[in-house]
Amino acid sequence: MKRYFFALFGLICVVFGLVGVALPLVPTVPFMLLAAFFFARSSSRLHHWLITHRTFGPMIEDWHHHRAIRPSAKRAATISIIVVFAISVVLSVPQHVLIIQVVTLGGVLIFIWTRPNG
Repeated sequence: MKRYFFALFGLICVVFGLVGVALPLVPTVPFMLLAAFFFARSSSRLHHWLITHRTFGPMIEDWHHHRAIRPSAKRAATISIIVVFAISVVLSVPQHVLIIQVVTLGGVLIFIWTRPNG
């Protein structure tokens, strides 16, 4: 029964990760990392599919073996964060929300850019 819950959680993470491809504030790779974790405990077939996936597999392997993030992923994340913040400014989001965004997204950028390159 536990295997089915892990498989379900893994599939949910894949869905959220795919949503993150289109929506800048939804993180893709962390959800795929969680999916790999859940699939490793539930389905060798789904785990193998994810870690050998042409797009997501290399990022998962980089993180798993080296705790590294590829420079292209770092740049993409940075650009996404800048675009989202710029949209918030253009939409005249309240100042307290902008401050929360600066603190949160700044922390995310610091984390991303202090990881080794994949």
